[in-house]
Amino acid sequence: MQYQNIARRCGALLATACMAAATATAAAAPAADGAGTYPDNAMRIIVPYTPGGFNDTMARVLGKKLTEAWHQPVIVENRPGAGTVVGTEAGARAAPDGYTLVVVGFPLVVNQYIYPKLPYDTQRDFVPVLLAGQTPNVLLVRAESPIKSLPDLVARAKASPGKMNYASAGNGTSLHLAMEYFKNVTGTDMNQIPYKGSAPMVTALLGGQVDVMFDNLPNALPQIKAGKMRSLGITTAKRLPSVPDIPTVAEQGYPGFEVAVWYGLAVPRGTPTAIVEKLNAQLNKALQDEDVKSVFAAQGVQVLGGSTADFEKFFQAQDAKWAPVIKKAGIRAE
Repeated sequence: MQYQNIARRCGALLATACMAAATATAAAAPAADGAGTYPDNAMRIIVPYTPGGFNDTMARVLGKKLTEAWHQPVIVENRPGAGTVVGTEAGARAAPDGYTLVVVGFPLVVNQYIYPKLPYDTQRDFVPVLLAGQTPNVLLVRAESPIKSLPDLVARAKASPGKMNYASAGNGTSLHLAMEYFKNVTGTDMNQIPYKGSAPMVTALLGGQVDVMFDNLPNALPQIKAGKMRSLGITTAKRLPSVPDIPTVAEQGYPGFEVAVWYGLAVPRGTPTAIVEKLNAQLNKALQDEDVKSVFAAQGVQVLGGSTADFEKFFQAQDAKWAPVIKKAGIRAE
């Protein structure tokens, strides 16, 4: 009996020792969900655009915040080309370990419908991390235009189908699709005149080569304030406090009309969920910093943020909105 008691006590002590060892091992080992000590190495953010635009600015500002928080260098790598396809492919092909993020936006939705074949699958090759911000478009005419309002534009376009010209920044851009969407909801017909960016579009509108155009609010605001352009409507759901005198397109008889250029970050499919969530949490925290907010505000970009599920829901809504617009207009990559 005495020997049995001793054995039981030894067994209990052994079990306790085993439990302690297992706990210590578990604490020291990387987490099974893939987060572990992440990040413990340099990171990179691929920007599918040339330096200088807001996509590049956002990557650098948020990359700096990640460095400050995690004490790891974040390298911004500009990979422009083929309407963002080059850089986006590089992001899709990167190792799914959380050390490569890619800037994504409006073209990620659009390109899958305007390119006959992409080197990545838009729906399957990416995991959304953060919807960082967005900026609306505004509908514009030159100040001397006889078109005084949005109803006036619609009436004139309907009276002369196919006679009016509008400027765009090229096939598949948000400025092009915004007008095609506008044509759909208003039942009008206007001709696209494509240009290589906003600056030549502005020149064409002011010079009378085109009648109307959509442009991003930050690009258009200086011309509006200078009295050179008249805004007929903004593409937000509600009026913006920063430009309260500009009515929305929606409030002028076209409820639900919303168009925005948006900016986000994604990672390759297969990146551990714990890492994605850790990135999302830290980036959301960065968006609340006043210096980040000021950079966004200076560029006319509304700070968004939110969960990865919020971003996924937003992306699918964008996909459902633009696919039929692109199909109806028969848009193809230039």
